[in-house]
Amino acid sequence: MTIPQPGIFALGDASHGYFEFTHIDGTDPRDLVVAVADLGPPHTTVGGANLVVGYRPEFWRSVAGDAIPSDVRGFVEPLRGPGGYEMPSTQADVFVWFSAAAYDIVFDLGKETVAALAPYARLVRESTGWSYKHSRDLTGFEDGTENPTMFEAPEAALVPDGLPGAGGSVVLFQRWRHRSSAWNALPERTQEEIIGRTKLESLELEEDEMPANSHVERTKWVRDGEEQPIFRRSSPYGTVTEHGLLFLGFAGEQIRLQKMLDQMAGIGGPRDALTNYSEPQTGAYYFCPSLTDLQRFRTPEDED
Repeated sequence: MTIPQPGIFALGDASHGYFEFTHIDGTDPRDLVVAVADLGPPHTTVGGANLVVGYRPEFWRSVAGDAIPSDVRGFVEPLRGPGGYEMPSTQADVFVWFSAAAYDIVFDLGKETVAALAPYARLVRESTGWSYKHSRDLTGFEDGTENPTMFEAPEAALVPDGLPGAGGSVVLFQRWRHRSSAWNALPERTQEEIIGRTKLESLELEEDEMPANSHVERTKWVRDGEEQPIFRRSSPYGTVTEHGLLFLGFAGEQIRLQKMLDQMAGIGGPRDALTNYSEPQTGAYYFCPSLTDLQRFRTPEDED
């Protein structure tokens, strides 16, 4: 049986650390894959924390062969929409995400990870996320309302059994900086029309009230008459003066994530109205292999 990384589905942690690394030229890519697979026992939690690791799709494919869907690609160039709108590409080679109840655990694990990978990879970006009012974004709206239930989440997030990379997941990781002064100046009803849900109850607006450029409408992708879900694990980040959302979206097929971004950027329809108040600053895709595939690269434990 193929076992996924359990941290993908481990809800409830208040503190998050996200670390992105690039491979050091001249070192063996396999050594980096092994070092990442060795970060902690991937079949359990690590020191009271949850761990998720991912690799740039092309990097993982170069070492693991066909243990990944053939059509998965990195965020290799900016996504450009009409009118000069752009989402940046900041693709790295390795993604490590720790989540825990308190930041001291995340901090210590992050420090250990940077040291462990230092011979093979350079840290290029570190982000810290935290929980705000249980599950709210810093816009004041509930985040993840459209998520599938925990019974349905694996079907949305994981590559199905029988396919290359089964049990793995494609994750889109972006940092969105909110333009909070402009956002907070809007009347609440205008904010609700931009999001497509009510602010207090998080109820989706009725069909005749839903703007075509609302965030809800532009982040839905429908194929053959059926909405194609993703599994969101986003968190707020930042300070009082500069803050926003660290977006994590997991899917068993990359096209669901790509279509969402295309629609938000205004490709094939109106641009997502929320992008007038939140600006993407990073963008990367990583493939998070199953524990079964990661196990192939773990250093055998000393049995003495």
